[in-house]
Amino acid sequence: MIFGLFGKKNGNRRIVEKQYATLTKAARHPYLYEVLDVPDTVMGRFEMLSAMLILYFRRTRKSATSGQEIAQEIVDAFFEDVDHSIRELGVGDVGVPKRMKKFAGMFYGRLESYAAALDSGDREALAAALRRNIHPQAGEGAPSMAGLADYLFSAEKTMTAVGEDDIEIGALGVAEPGEQGQTA
Repeated sequence: MIFGLFGKKNGNRRIVEKQYATLTKAARHPYLYEVLDVPDTVMGRFEMLSAMLILYFRRTRKSATSGQEIAQEIVDAFFEDVDHSIRELGVGDVGVPKRMKKFAGMFYGRLESYAAALDSGDREALAAALRRNIHPQAGEGAPSMAGLADYLFSAEKTMTAVGEDDIEIGALGVAEPGEQGQTA
């Protein structure tokens, strides 16, 4: 019986890899960096991947158990990716746990603030949260992030329309940002 549990998790591996790759590709879309004022930096990419994962996590929170398991494995993969990136940047083994704790706090803080804005349909609140997180040093000179907020609302709406069958096989697509109503 216990081997069945391990088999299921290993069976999810391809699904998790496929869905994580889709989310990562969406977070790296050039339009986000060239037009929507996300800085093309390590932290800018962290911010966008966090936003995509938050949308995905919100979509799967009401899914069946298998969809929620896959979502959790994707979040785990994200933090493994962050750990690997921290090590590649030269942080020693002693400093990694402290940095991971900081990044986890950042991610879950964003989850809370973005979710509140998305739940209430408040584009201005989402834009303000994005502005604070993506451009923390810019103060009043930071871009408005209204375009990015519009895109995230649109992307979430598209994700909401995806059926459970697609969630279970890792086939949830992400709307591409663009000038035609923020969807592809």
